[in-house]
This record gives sequence, structure tokens and C-alpha cells, in this order.
Amino acid sequence: MENRSHALMAGFFTIALLILATVLAIWLGRDKIKRVPYEVVTKMAVSGLNLQAAVRYKGIKVGNVTDIDFDDNVPGQIILRLEIIPDTPVTSSTYATLGYQGVTGIAFVQLDDDGSSKQLLTASTGDSGAIPRIPLRPGMLQNLEQRGQAILVQTEELTKRLNTMLDPANQKKLMTTIENFGKASAAWEALPKKLEPTIARLPGLADQAKSTLAEVRHLSADASKLSNNLNQLTTSLQAPDGPLARFNLAMDNVSNSLILDTLPQVQSVTGEAKTSLRSFNRLSDSLKERPQSLLFGPAAGTPGPGEPGFVAPR
Repeated sequence: MENRSHALMAGFFTIALLILATVLAIWLGRDKIKRVPYEVVTKMAVSGLNLQAAVRYKGIKVGNVTDIDFDDNVPGQIILRLEIIPDTPVTSSTYATLGYQGVTGIAFVQLDDDGSSKQLLTASTGDSGAIPRIPLRPGMLQNLEQRGQAILVQTEELTKRLNTMLDPANQKKLMTTIENFGKASAAWEALPKKLEPTIARLPGLADQAKSTLAEVRHLSADASKLSNNLNQLTTSLQAPDGPLARFNLAMDNVSNSLILDTLPQVQSVTGEAKTSLRSFNRLSDSLKERPQSLLFGPAAGTPGPGEPGFVAPR
């Protein structure tokens, strides 16, 4: 009986010691820090993310994932519940991405901020439960997956085009093109031999070009001298006492002489000519009326009143 009682007491003592150790471990391991709840809502896959996964802000652990569940109001939408220490600067411009640790594939929530807002994030009035929500953006793997799909589509399209290009008809055209390239290459190889005579003449052409350039320079010098002579001639002609000035003075003298001497004489002669012409006209008229006046002389004039032979009209 004593052996059984000792065994029973030892059993009770062991059980009590285990319970005490468990309570002590729970008391020592409890989290005394009050955390702030946040929610992350997304329709993307959250592969590798588990409960109690770490939440890091710019690489520093600030909390854990406490719940992963589906949204009852929006089909296909996932809600992640986060608990973060209060002094974490979560602002309206803070966003979340999924990061992965090494090669294990264990995911964690990475928080970052683009710096566009300094206002701390608060829950909007329309959110159920009044819990602030942080947007989830595609991470590196999600971006790689999307770009990988685009690359696969482009690769498939490229494969189709290659298959179309390499069909029998196009293969014949391609071989014909290659043959034409070969012929063109052979022609290019023969071209230097044809150009050798021309290349051999290039030194003589260069010498001729040099002599032509020298003659052009001499011609330019002669043209420059001619231009200088023309400039000097023009200057001498336009000088105040030059030929042009003397010619203008002589023309002015001639013009004055014509105006002062010749024109009055011409006008006098013109007047006398007009008088003679009128006398001639009168003589002509009288001859037309009395041609006999050439033989008998001019007729006597009719006597006027008070003259002998005057007869008064009736």
C-alpha cells in the first residue's frame, strides 16, 4: 500500500509541476504590447502566407498576420487581418506587398510608403468594423508572373510567325534570297578589280585638281585686282572734280545757253514765220477771188462814207 501511495503522490506532483510550468510559460510568453488592427483586402493569390506570418515595415518587423479569411460580401476577395505595434507610421500612402523569405517560400507582408501623404491612416465611415484598410499591390513574384504570361503570349505569337515564315513556299523564297546574296557577294568581289584602273588614275586626277586649284587662285587674284581697278575708276569718276562732274557742268552750261539765247531766237523766228504764213494765206485767198489781179493789179477799194464816189445803200 505504501508503494502505491508513493507512486500516486509522485504522479500528482508531476502533473502539478507540468501545469505550473505551462502556466509560467504562458505568462512569460504573453504579448503585453497593445497592437493596432489593420485589414488588407485583395483578389490576388496569397500563396505561402500563413497565420502569424510576420508583418514588416521597410524591413523591420512590426506585427503579425492574425487572420486570413474570405470576404462574405465580395466573392473571390480575401481579407488579411494584421496587428501592428502603435508607433508604426502607417499613413494614407502606405501600401502592402507580399515578400518571400529566401528559398523556403514562406511569405510575409511587407509594408512600404511612397511618401505622397503624411496623414495617418484611419478607417473610413463605410468600412465594416471601422478597421483601417491598407491596399495590397502586386509584389515582385506577381509582377514576374504577369510579365511571364505576357512573354509566353509573345513567344507563342513569335512561334506562329516563325512557322508561317518557314513554310515550304517561304523556304524556297528564302533560299532564292540567299542565292541572290551569294551572287551579289561575288559581284562585290569582282568590283575591286574593275575599280583598280580608276584608282590608279586618282593620283593624276589629284595633280590636275591641284593645278586647277592653283589656276583658280590666280584667276581669283586677277579678279580681285580687276575689282580694285574698277573701284578706283568708279571713285575717280564720282570725284567732285572728276569727268562726270565736269560733264554735268558742261551740260548745265549748254542747257542754260539754250534756255537764255537759243529759245528766244527760235520763238522770234517762229512768230515771224507765223506772220509770213498769214500774209501768204491772205494773198492766196485774194488770188482765188480775183485771179486778174496778177495782170491788172489789185482792185480799188469801195469808197467809204465821206469819200468821193460813195453811194449810200438803198
